[in-house]
Amino acid sequence: MSIVDEVRSELKKLEKPENMVDAQRFFKEKLKNPRSLKTPVVRAVARDSFKRIKGHPKAEILNWCEQLFEAEFMGGSGVALFWAARLEKQYEQSDFARFERWLKGYVHNWAYCDGLSCYVLGPLLMMYPALLPRVNKWAKSRNLWLRRAAAVTLIPPVRAGLMLDSAFATANVLLGDTEDLVQKGYGWMLKEAANRYPDEVFNYVLEHKAAMPRTALRYAIEKMPPQRRRRAMSRD
Repeated sequence: MSIVDEVRSELKKLEKPENMVDAQRFFKEKLKNPRSLKTPVVRAVARDSFKRIKGHPKAEILNWCEQLFEAEFMGGSGVALFWAARLEKQYEQSDFARFERWLKGYVHNWAYCDGLSCYVLGPLLMMYPALLPRVNKWAKSRNLWLRRAAAVTLIPPVRAGLMLDSAFATANVLLGDTEDLVQKGYGWMLKEAANRYPDEVFNYVLEHKAAMPRTALRYAIEKMPPQRRRRAMSRD
């Protein structure tokens, strides 16, 4: 039995009422599996199964990740994201093409978009800043998940005090995006940047608040002091 079949079998055994959640209530888009395994349950299977494969070559593990994505059984994509993130120390710049392909081919909701962006693509970008222009291109894509990923992939760098100018440049491109999931994505990015650069982000918000959708604005200022939040939300 392959490791993918083992994971499928383990997850199937856990499809009990106490381990399930009504996932559809968290998403606007129609899910293929509106009933899903709880995240801690999937993570436990991912953690245990990774112990059995961590000595295998990176390329082989990433191939198994793709098989998990393609199989589309309950919890499989979550395991794939967990495994890929655990390979961070082995990332190479050439892995970007594969991860971008996953983003384009297997991401159909914000949870997978954010998991891939924050835990795989973001760390890869920090290791290889030369990839930044390729990430920036996503902000102009017709694919809303690519546009969201353009912002969310920058969250690990801005948390580390890096790429603030790129974060502002990405926000500029996405500023008037009509998709609320994109607005929330770049608003979240600005909120994380504000933890490191409170004055710079506050000034950016003041400069652009007239053009920024209220959804993005509320996300961006969520953790700012009350006085700054009031000023940002004012119409003047």
